[in-house]
Amino acid sequence: RLRLIEALDTDYPGLHVVAGDDEFDRLCRAYIDAHPSSYRSLRWFGDRLSEFLGATAPWSGYPVFAEMAAFEWALSDVFDAADSGLATIEDMAMLPPEAWAQVRFVPHASVRRLDLRWNVPTVWKAIDAGEEPPALEENELPVAWLLWRQGLSTHFRSLTVDEAWALDALRNGESFAALCEGLTEWVDAQHVAVHAAALLKQWLTDGLIRELQTD
Repeated sequence: RLRLIEALDTDYPGLHVVAGDDEFDRLCRAYIDAHPSSYRSLRWFGDRLSEFLGATAPWSGYPVFAEMAAFEWALSDVFDAADSGLATIEDMAMLPPEAWAQVRFVPHASVRRLDLRWNVPTVWKAIDAGEEPPALEENELPVAWLLWRQGLSTHFRSLTVDEAWALDALRNGESFAALCEGLTEWVDAQHVAVHAAALLKQWLTDGLIRELQTD
């Protein structure tokens, strides 16, 4: 049991700080009782902790716990995701005009999306840097977050509503034409193609896209 608690502590240092030593120990023991380890590797033992905290009293009354766990597990997934080559801005520039409407984008395996009501990414960043974390704050509406890896470095940033929608559509295999059509909810039709292309350029620069598919 102690070995399993240590594994959870390794995967969830931010949750440990937010919950405190005693509460973290209690929730770990409850999780272990509810989900006995069935994995050969301890790396995957904590994969259901966020779900457990969100559904199990008393921790379900503190949704920030489940959100911090979801964020930290996503970071681990991002770091462990398979590596691959990346599409580039030069690849985009080489697309013939007639191919643009139907081009689709294959995301890098590390790309993850979360919608979070609490400021857990900011809190986690301070904890990871060994700094005093800011106070926990709940937003009126969920904030969209993107997580990904470049090389050996994990990154995350918040997204505007339109970029979050477009990135989700990209991950669902929508074409560039479909992205443009959907983005007209936020951008007028005259400028939507330029806006979509700017988002695509940013995603390519960030290393979010593995491949451009034109067939």
